[in-house]
Amino acid sequence: MRAETGRRAGLRWLTIAATALLVGLILVGETGATWKRREDKTKCPKVKGIRNFDISEFLGSWYIVQYYASSEEALAYRCMRAELSVSPENAEVTMNFTYSFTDDPINELLVGNITWKIPSSDLPAHWVHAEFPYEGVYNTYVLDSDYKSWALLMHCAEKSKSPRYLSSFIMSREASLGANVISYLREKLPRYDIDLEYMFPMDQKHCNKTENSEDILLPAFVSTKKSTSRRHPLKRKHRRQ
Repeated sequence: MRAETGRRAGLRWLTIAATALLVGLILVGETGATWKRREDKTKCPKVKGIRNFDISEFLGSWYIVQYYASSEEALAYRCMRAELSVSPENAEVTMNFTYSFTDDPINELLVGNITWKIPSSDLPAHWVHAEFPYEGVYNTYVLDSDYKSWALLMHCAEKSKSPRYLSSFIMSREASLGANVISYLREKLPRYDIDLEYMFPMDQKHCNKTENSEDILLPAFVSTKKSTSRRHPLKRKHRRQ
């Protein structure tokens, strides 16, 4: 009887220990889940740009074929294209844009630009916004590119007491890009908290052309459409009021 009682007691303690271990694992899981839900959404994620980046090969004309912005749940733009240049004197990258709004019945072409500084010559795929109307930090990273056909850019801005702003471009030297390449580039984005459900294809068909070359030299935030109050895609949420 005593031996039997000892076995039962041992089994009871094993059951209690197993239950305690299970409860501990559940609590750890719940704690981890809670930590993820409480992630600081005001700070940019840690991002590494492309290694051995050759900025001279990256310059020139690009079509934006897919577009994401954390502040937008629908695509407001079409025919977005970019021309990149660099100033070797002050280590600045300038991106001139042309684009139209999807709800514009005449598809009028708008223009804008944005300029970044390259803070470190050792990290040429990381740029920091260089213009004064921004508060806080605006980072841009070249995540990947083969230079000749496709590229992936990511932008992240931090502004005091505001959620971070994330945006991303899948870019192509041609008006379209193969589905396999797009899929390959999209897979790189969720790790940076980019929701692919809101990564939209950019229509590049039936796009008007700006006939006046002087339009491209307009100052930032200025467009050829004087009647609209809407801002340039990369500047809508961060212009000083």
